[in-house]
Amino acid sequence: MVLEPVCCPTCHTPNVIKNGKSNESKQRYRCRNIECSRASFIRDYTYRGYLSEVKRQISDMAMNGNGIRDTARVLKVSPTTVIEELKKTSASGAS
Repeated sequence: MVLEPVCCPTCHTPNVIKNGKSNESKQRYRCRNIECSRASFIRDYTYRGYLSEVKRQISDMAMNGNGIRDTARVLKVSPTTVIEELKKTSASGAS
């Protein structure tokens, strides 16, 4: 048996505990670091819209002038996901 350490994707600390299961029966984890902004996470997401690489690509494509539907089609995510991510990035960028 091989034990694989689980680290928080936000603060990269291995101080995590199990926190139930998702609707797809995937293990959910919770970071125990007090300063970490991430409440819970799943190691392998089914939906690509949750991946940080895809979120970064959404904002990059928007800065290059691509439309919402075009971005959603290329990244294989929902147009709603693209809109919500652009709202988050514009709100954090305005501060």
